[in-house]
Amino acid sequence: MNNKTVLVTGSSIGLGSSIIELFASHNYNTVINYANHKDEAFNLKEKIEKKYNTKCLCIKCDITNENESKKMYDEIINEFGTLDVLVNNAGISIDSEFDMKTKDDFMRILEVNLYGTFNISRLIGNLMYKNKTGKIINISSTNGIDSYYEYSLDYDASKAGVINLTHNLAKHYSPYINVNCVSPGWIDTPMNKNMDDEFKNKEIDKILLKRFASPSEIAELVYFLASDKASYINDSIIKIDGGRNV
Repeated sequence: MNNKTVLVTGSSIGLGSSIIELFASHNYNTVINYANHKDEAFNLKEKIEKKYNTKCLCIKCDITNENESKKMYDEIINEFGTLDVLVNNAGISIDSEFDMKTKDDFMRILEVNLYGTFNISRLIGNLMYKNKTGKIINISSTNGIDSYYEYSLDYDASKAGVINLTHNLAKHYSPYINVNCVSPGWIDTPMNKNMDDEFKNKEIDKILLKRFASPSEIAELVYFLASDKASYINDSIIKIDGGRNV
């Protein structure tokens, strides 16, 4: 196969699924990674293969588990021979009141959002470095830069860590791999559909464009960073939040 291949972690639903589908529309072989949403993942795989006539793997993998991650890596290499683009999108949040936060919840968020990103980046990054080519795009959040919410302070901390990790990965994999980070603000995903209306309206009022982003708008930036047009963009943290008047 001559098509390039992309792995997007946490790509069965939400932003990840939009990213996967956009790459498929540009003739990429795609790898859907999921942990819990099996039906959604395989429905997306079927849609991609029928609509875009490209090859799509669907792999269940806990990105914090080294054995499962290595099995996913081996399956990708056995099928496609290499991997050209990695999008570290998988992440979780457990929102709760400040004094109700537990150590277990805090550590699980850091494990998935930060360690999981490192774990997969090291597996795939070492392959890319050996091949002397590749793109890694990490998905952080404006929560890790300038949007702080005490009920999600553990999530915020993890996303700040992803930004720092991006800088270190870019340095470590220089000069062969472009490593960049996309930090979205609010996105109009199913996860936000049941958001309290009063809170949502207050957040929208902070945004200069007065709306949440569509998943496709974030996906387009991710795809651009993976393309040859972004060949000289490296070690960059790019906010995409509609402009904020905090």
